[in-house]
Amino acid sequence: MKKLMVIGIGAGNPDYITMQAVKALNLVDVFFLMDKGQSKDKLIDLRREICERYISDPDYRFVEAHSPERERGDVDYKASVDDLNLAKQLTFERLINEEMSDGQCGGFLVWGDPALYDSTIRILQAILASGRCVFEFDVIPGITSVQALAAQHKVPLNRIGRSIEITTGRRLAAGQVSEADSLVVMLDAEDSYHQVTDQETEIYWGAYLGTPDEILISGKLKDVADEIERVRKAARLANGWIMDTYLLRKP
Repeated sequence: MKKLMVIGIGAGNPDYITMQAVKALNLVDVFFLMDKGQSKDKLIDLRREICERYISDPDYRFVEAHSPERERGDVDYKASVDDLNLAKQLTFERLINEEMSDGQCGGFLVWGDPALYDSTIRILQAILASGRCVFEFDVIPGITSVQALAAQHKVPLNRIGRSIEITTGRRLAAGQVSEADSLVVMLDAEDSYHQVTDQETEIYWGAYLGTPDEILISGKLKDVADEIERVRKAARLANGWIMDTYLLRKP
């Protein structure tokens, strides 16, 4: 039986790797690296660095594959995500069938945590349901950008006895959020914090969390929203990509 390990590797700092993840890394024979283009080579490099640092026996190998991209523009969002995950499913199936022998262990190194805004678990379940691959898999949790954001800003995510919601920039822009006291926003490509009407709302924003490129800005929206937008655009232009998240807290 083939075995897969879906390993959360944290938000960018190799020190975020848990002891459970270290043990899992040392079981893997082949690591599958999804190449997202030259601008994101740092993401591949970090995965390689983690393996070099924590694996005691270097008898493992890497297999890189092109990562399909979601169609953007004026398209149905959910349909484009479904198409993307189907393309990834076909890629994962090929890797598992062609690059692993029976009894071997393969590894997917997932940025952050596999259970939060990542589709690896969902894709592997779909492959098993299709019957075209037979394997078992384990999931190793990781430190998310949400946890790293709160730690770097030295704030708790929630107020005592109050609620918190984790959502996306797309839902914030559409007004599809609850009345939670604290709102964590991920995957925001459109600076959706500008849509918040109460400008006294506090924002704790962070990009490239846990990496040498980390940027942190906090304050009331009326004071820092324009600065965040400016810094974010400059960082994305300089690096070719950006991963950021932020916490909004009602006054």
